[in-house]
Formats: sequence, C-alpha cells, structure tokens
Amino acid sequence: MSVDLKKLCDDVCQLAKQTGSFIRSERQNFSVSRIEVKGKNDFVSYVDKTSEIQLIKGLSELLPDSGFIAEEGTTSKKGEVYNWIIDPLDGTTNFIHGIPCYAISIALMRNNEPVLGVIYEINLDECFYTWEGSKAYLNGIEISVSKTASLDDALLATGFPYYDYSRLGEYMELFNYFLKNTHGLRRLGSAATDLAYVACGRFDGFYEYCLQPWDVAAGAFIVQQAGGKVADFKGENNYIFGREIVAGNSNSFDEFLNVVKTHFK
Repeated sequence: MSVDLKKLCDDVCQLAKQTGSFIRSERQNFSVSRIEVKGKNDFVSYVDKTSEIQLIKGLSELLPDSGFIAEEGTTSKKGEVYNWIIDPLDGTTNFIHGIPCYAISIALMRNNEPVLGVIYEINLDECFYTWEGSKAYLNGIEISVSKTASLDDALLATGFPYYDYSRLGEYMELFNYFLKNTHGLRRLGSAATDLAYVACGRFDGFYEYCLQPWDVAAGAFIVQQAGGKVADFKGENNYIFGREIVAGNSNSFDEFLNVVKTHFK
C-alpha cells in the first residue's frame, strides 16, 4: 500500500489541532474531582480518554489498516505494517493544575520505523511536524536544531521521575553536573514538548528516563529530521521502547551523551 506521507501529515496536523481545541475548551471548566489515578503520581482524566478516542477515530479514517499503541489503551488494534503511537495529552499533571504546557503527540511507524511525527503544543498553538524524506517544520516554517558546540554554552531540558526512583541517585548526580557545567536546566513537564523544543533549537539537548513510547516517538523523529541526534543512555537505538532518551544537536551530542554514559553505567 502506497501512502502519501506529506498529505497524511497535513491531515494529522489538522486532526491534532481539532483535538487540541477540545482540550483547550475543557481546561476552562476542568475540575480536579474528575481525575483518576493510574498509579503513583500518574493521572488521567476524561479529557485524556476522550481526546484519545477522537484521535483514534480520525487516524483510522486516514489510514484504515493501521493499528495503535496508545497511552490510555482505548484500543488494542495492531496493524501489520503501520501503527500509530499516540499520547492524547502529554503533560496531564500540568493540565490538571492549569500550568500551560501540554501537547498532543502522534507518530506513525512503518514496520517499527518512524515515518511521520506530529506534536501539537496546545497553549501556544504550535504544531511541529515532519515525515519521511522531509525537513521538519513548525507552523509551516522549516526548523533545525541549534548549532551550540559545547555543553558549556548549552541549555538543557530534563524530566523528573515520578514513580521509578531506582536510578534517582545517578540522576541527581547527573543533574548536579549539568547545573554546574551548562547554561542551565529546564523541566517543562511534557517530554513531547521538550523534544519539539530541541528540534527547533530552543533547547540544545534533552534527557530523561522512565519514559514510554508515546512520550518520545514523535519528538525523537522530529529531532532527527531537524538535523539532531537521538540515542538511549548507552548510545544505542533503543530510545522509543527502552524507557530512556538523550536527544540533542549534532555539534554537542557526543559530549552530551558521554556525560550521561558516565553517570548511568
């Protein structure tokens, strides 16, 4: 089956924006009483679930034989060739507290390789996207990773583990190193947004562990298509399903990765 990835990407961007409008409108009257707890510090609401249902319906219409890996598990359909990896609301904790940083993340995998990525940051109305063989874009304008050459001049992003504290010691040592040897660290609370910001050069790098495929699949692909590099903590390619990721520009990536390797042996 031949798929026009450019047209598909355009359609996915529109679907993400439509779903984002629903999320934005629901936030205005959202009540914390409607939160469900999936696990320690792991929350979901009717907004997440309804958004996922909307996305699955729309994506199924765009690519009928495709399957899904979706955060809220509202479908178990698997495709033989194409599968979507979606997070209907990345940054749920931000959302429920009214902190304006959360996004929709959508990636399309063909035989386990990413071929399309869309991240829609709802509050700033910013849509980051790319497809196989294309450059990366933000609202129609081509983007690229930064050209920062060393960690000394880098602004990094990270995320805090919220239930798996087994590597917290190594994480805090690495955090301490970066505090002292970079321009600083930021924690937005949305890994998808962090990766999108690496792709457009706002951040020079991002690292985190205790992640899921829907957190990183779209963002990692967008970073790569924007000229950046992505790996797991060992420097290998198991960053989508391996629950850890390092992403950055090409100039300082090796230095960045080596520091992470040193602390996470």
